[in-house]
Amino acid sequence: MIIDPNNFEGFNRVFTGVIVPRPIAFVSSMSGDGCVNLAPYSFFNAVSYNPPTIVFSSSRHTGDKQKDTLANIEETGEFVINIVSDDIAEAMNITAAEYPAEADEFQIAGLTQAPSQIVRPPRVAESPVNMECRLNQVVPIGHGVHEHGLVIGEVVLVHLRDDIIDGHRINHQRLKPVGRLAGNMYCHTADSYEMLRPVYNPDAQRVG
Repeated sequence: MIIDPNNFEGFNRVFTGVIVPRPIAFVSSMSGDGCVNLAPYSFFNAVSYNPPTIVFSSSRHTGDKQKDTLANIEETGEFVINIVSDDIAEAMNITAAEYPAEADEFQIAGLTQAPSQIVRPPRVAESPVNMECRLNQVVPIGHGVHEHGLVIGEVVLVHLRDDIIDGHRINHQRLKPVGRLAGNMYCHTADSYEMLRPVYNPDAQRVG
């Protein structure tokens, strides 16, 4: 089957269904007047570790209203990425609804605000990983009602729950991150396996 994205009804379901699993950025942000917002985004990943840089994408509007997360970040230049574990997956899902700007998603979802050290927006205390970020830039993607903002941010401080780190490595069995599939589907990521990266031998002209 060959699909033209511009002429295929429901292409968004195909697109999000094949790019899986996707990590979830649970983004806490704050407006200039101090109104806190919390929302999940699964168009999210790391793009560099030096400097430590992340990206996530948010639609510009929902209905006739601008997305609070994007508006807050563009106004203040600060946000926090909270990693979603099994323990807070249901709470994360509660915040995915479209609430008015003045709503307190932390309270609605039963989550706790924890103070950040460098940026103003609070962290999710129940999350095993919090990354305090400063905005690098927002890249516009698309136009009109379909416009998205690709948020590029530099991580300026990382908070890790003590039990998830062994030396310099993360223990994923303890982290228990949740992945996003398509529609209402999510996945666990505890079932993992190892593959050693091959080394090319120029003398034998092969890898081994």
